[in-house]
Amino acid sequence: MQDLGVQDYAAARRAMVDGQLRPEGVVDARVVHAMAHVPRENFVPAEARALAYGDRPVPLGKGRALGSPVATGRLLSELEPRQGERALVVGAGSGYGAAVLDSLGLEVTAIESDPDLASLAKAASPKIKLIVGDLAAGHPGGAPYDLILIDGAVDRIPDAITAQLIEGGRIGAALIDRGVTRLAVGRNVGGRVGLRTIADADVAPLPGFERPKAFIF
Repeated sequence: MQDLGVQDYAAARRAMVDGQLRPEGVVDARVVHAMAHVPRENFVPAEARALAYGDRPVPLGKGRALGSPVATGRLLSELEPRQGERALVVGAGSGYGAAVLDSLGLEVTAIESDPDLASLAKAASPKIKLIVGDLAAGHPGGAPYDLILIDGAVDRIPDAITAQLIEGGRIGAALIDRGVTRLAVGRNVGGRVGLRTIADADVAPLPGFERPKAFIF
């Protein structure tokens, strides 16, 4: 697949902002500015760079994918990231979501279970603190966090992850509900996190978050 030139990628980022983010409700000016400057092409395999700015997830291999710009932008806008906050990205994948949060001035820790994807993320964004481990466990060693981004689709959000939020901290994910995936955000109030859905989205699932299968006689 033919690679694009530097100027073409810059034009693709502008087109992403004008043709995808703004029309689909990504209105937080800081998030839009960050996504207009973080080079998505660095967060996909070389052979997939021409797909980096499309409106669909970009395959990363092993069933994983970089989320669409709108899915990332909508979640981050709703999470209202603030400079100086501490963030955890669960399921970092190739590291794009973590890099956008870093560019917004947050202190970012990212956890990824796949060593190959972790290596891609570390190469693309060396400043990010990257942990290789069990996604569903989060990273309690760095808790508490002001913001947690689960960067993929999950059947459930484990209590072990929500327990790592500060009081008033925010969490965002894509939730799978009877075959439909919806972006959702919530806030920790008194140790409980209530989620509200934002929009349907095409987001690749993360491993390790499946609901236990009910026993059938």
